[in-house]
Amino acid sequence: MSETNTEFKPSLSAFDATMIVAGSMIGSGIFIVSADITRNVGSAGWLVAVWLLTGFMTLTAALSYGELSAMFPKAGGQYVYLKESYNPLLGFLYGWSFFAVIQTGTIAAVGVAFSKFAGYFFPSLEMTDANILLQLGFLKIYPAQVLSIITIVLLTYINTKGVQGGKTIQSTFTITKLASLFGLIGFGFLLASKASIWDANWANAWEMKTIASDNSTTPIFGVAILGAIAASMVGSIFSSDAWNNVTFIAGEIKNPQRNIGLSLFLGTLIVTVIYISANLMYLSVLPLNEIANAPADRVAVAASNVIFGNIGTYVIAVMIMISTFGCNNGLILAGARVYYTMAKDGLFFKKAGTLNENAVPAWALWAQCIVAGLLCLSGRYGDLLDMVSFIVVIFYILTIIGIFILRKKRPELERPYKAFGYPVLPAIYILMGTCFCVLLIIYKPNFTWPGLIITLLGVPLYYLALRNQKTAV
Repeated sequence: MSETNTEFKPSLSAFDATMIVAGSMIGSGIFIVSADITRNVGSAGWLVAVWLLTGFMTLTAALSYGELSAMFPKAGGQYVYLKESYNPLLGFLYGWSFFAVIQTGTIAAVGVAFSKFAGYFFPSLEMTDANILLQLGFLKIYPAQVLSIITIVLLTYINTKGVQGGKTIQSTFTITKLASLFGLIGFGFLLASKASIWDANWANAWEMKTIASDNSTTPIFGVAILGAIAASMVGSIFSSDAWNNVTFIAGEIKNPQRNIGLSLFLGTLIVTVIYISANLMYLSVLPLNEIANAPADRVAVAASNVIFGNIGTYVIAVMIMISTFGCNNGLILAGARVYYTMAKDGLFFKKAGTLNENAVPAWALWAQCIVAGLLCLSGRYGDLLDMVSFIVVIFYILTIIGIFILRKKRPELERPYKAFGYPVLPAIYILMGTCFCVLLIIYKPNFTWPGLIITLLGVPLYYLALRNQKTAV
């Protein structure tokens, strides 16, 4: 494969960038995680509040990132911001975590979600012991995992052929899933909402309690309320993550100083409105205990069955397959640009820093594909994602603190766009994010220490990369 291109080609418009933001955010989470949130908080008011808090944090972070993206309009996004704000080590730790599990683990999880819902149409894809293809000790390989790998390989291949193919898939699938979600929400309110269900759900809207599988409840008081909110937000933050993927492909966006910030705002706003509307729709068609204990946590399936009858299950299955396929395209397209930029800095495999004849980092795309495929087979992608939820928010906090650092450290840098609400809104995000992380350490240590360990494994790798740099020179 020839490697004649040395620079990315700016070919993505503001609309394309917005579709990447929205499409990368919406995967399978909105269809599922409200069940776990409801079990943790046990009331309509707190369910909506968790999504509102997450939406506020996401929008605030996106508006803050606009300043950084305008200052550094080049491939690499958050890796570049951390490197410029602090030092190359911190940038590398983000890039390492991103490659080891954040991006690749998300790609694996989204790919398997696609296959699981395809199982509604093809029972052989259901992940049951009857469908095991191969068992090697503790490792069980299912057809669903193989299909997920095939979809990841297909999307990777399409993206090696140039950004245009990835752009077309992203825009088409994102428009389709936005229209489908708005349609589901609209039909839910029009056809299936019942005043009796709505009124019952909101009767004690702010009495927080846990809901058990037998529908028994346990009240939550005092400081434990904060712990329940933090535990609930793990799911909503995961569902709202990947909004920053557009910053990784800054080198391929037309007028990036303007269009990245604009797409971050529009994309996160659209998704936040959809997520809150979807949860209000769930509360209008399903009693609270049916949201909490929906079979396999598939709240959207339960709601769709009320709206459309028995065919509702298949309606949601198609929607999730469209949603996850488009989501993975955005993740795959954007992720490889981080490894490309790291390689250019001498902190990743040298081959990852090359572009093919289509002006895309094909080697980095295939490396990402291989790691994501291995995580699909491991069956541990879900655990890994839970582990790094804590780390993802820490890196967001550090990146937004970087705005304050850079205003003092690099005041001469051109800032075509400045963080909205600075310094108040960025400071509020830092405070909220810090509270979230501290509460997770206290109430959900299994979400924190493993993620920290994965990240800190990058420290010796960084110094090994530096040593290799010196040896090469």
